[in-house]
Amino acid sequence: MRLVFMGSPEFSVPVLDALHAAGHEIVCVYCQPPRPAGRGKKDRPTPVQARAETLGLPVRHPVSLKGEAEQSEFAALNADVAVVVAYGLILPQAILDAPAQGCLNIHASLLPRWRGAAPIHRAIMAGDAQTGVCIMRMEAGLDTGPVLLREALDIGDDETTGGLHDRLSALGARLIGAALDRLDTLSPVPQPEDGVTYAAKIDKAEAAIDWSRPAPEVSRQIRGLSPFPGAWTLHGADRLKLLGARVTGGQGTPGTALDDAFTIACGTGAVQVTRAQRAGKGAQDVEVFLRGHPVPKGTTLGG
Repeated sequence: MRLVFMGSPEFSVPVLDALHAAGHEIVCVYCQPPRPAGRGKKDRPTPVQARAETLGLPVRHPVSLKGEAEQSEFAALNADVAVVVAYGLILPQAILDAPAQGCLNIHASLLPRWRGAAPIHRAIMAGDAQTGVCIMRMEAGLDTGPVLLREALDIGDDETTGGLHDRLSALGARLIGAALDRLDTLSPVPQPEDGVTYAAKIDKAEAAIDWSRPAPEVSRQIRGLSPFPGAWTLHGADRLKLLGARVTGGQGTPGTALDDAFTIACGTGAVQVTRAQRAGKGAQDVEVFLRGHPVPKGTTLGG
């Protein structure tokens, strides 16, 4: 098929690769503009732009799609379908209407649960047992369109957003291929009105750990915010990012280390930290981390 691809972050790259490998004609790739990054604050292209250029595909990165000129350029591509995955811009109606068979969105949740910006984080933080991917025909509302295909997967007890992100990205790449192959025979199913939830963008203010909360909630916070922005706590004057955790037995004053293996008491129960990071250092599995930065039994964490 003649496709326009619209995506920006690393999550979108496996989808672009799969469409390219399947032999679809990708007439243009749209992504967010390069932005300053790193210590030198030099403009850095998005992962999708970098990959598209490697594949020799034309790239556009408009700041907005609201202008008539951008909309005319998009329509002139004469695409059969636009495939949209974590693009980052609202698509005006003129863009949605331009491809002959519309715009298909790959959304990383089981709609209508977790419409919005951060469905992977929110599913873990809420303690959902399952999530998945929906292939949705886009309309003007926020992730409200009818669903063409969906597939669920279980969320592991110790899974982080980073790990789940990679599994869902691979699933999305496979599912969009199936949807395009069967596009003429699939019947879009309207989303039910019941069960709608919204996955608000992650705010860094959510990252400070409150050890007085129950252990399952603390574990979900740590795992749901890993690797970014990273849940954090204080160890003396040092801010530690905690990037992996599991619920375990134990009880004590919230924020207190119950052993030398980074088991920390919560309001009820305890969590064992499995991965951590000091400011300015790389993330490490707990055994390696503790060799250089011990957290002895009786240590109190938090402000």
